[in-house]
Amino acid sequence: MSLAQEVNFTEGTRLFEEGGAADQFWIVRSGTVTLDMRVPGRGSTVIERLGPGELVGWSWLLPPYEWCNGAEAVTPLRTHQFDAMSVRMAMDADPAFGLAVGNWVIRVLAYRLQNTRARVLDQYAIHGSAETV
Repeated sequence: MSLAQEVNFTEGTRLFEEGGAADQFWIVRSGTVTLDMRVPGRGSTVIERLGPGELVGWSWLLPPYEWCNGAEAVTPLRTHQFDAMSVRMAMDADPAFGLAVGNWVIRVLAYRLQNTRARVLDQYAIHGSAETV
């Protein structure tokens, strides 16, 4: 937490855009933020809602350090903001810290991947079919 600073966002503020430089990340203290992605022919679509205690942004951890999606505060948002380069340097300097942070981000990604999979299956499943996926 010594690498964090408290940063607040007003409702409607864009935290980042898909394709932009992923040079920071946040942990939500209070409020709600949505993650969105551009869908050709449809514009942006919300893919996740995040609240207190949740990680906003993971693209800072892996090259090329570009956001894979966008994020927007949907309520007033209070966060702990981290400078990505400082955290990566701290991870390199302390392998135990680096492993702990890396494992944490992987767990977050795995959880979100499973949620996304469930939403996609629900959206594209043949409702009322006896077939199983």
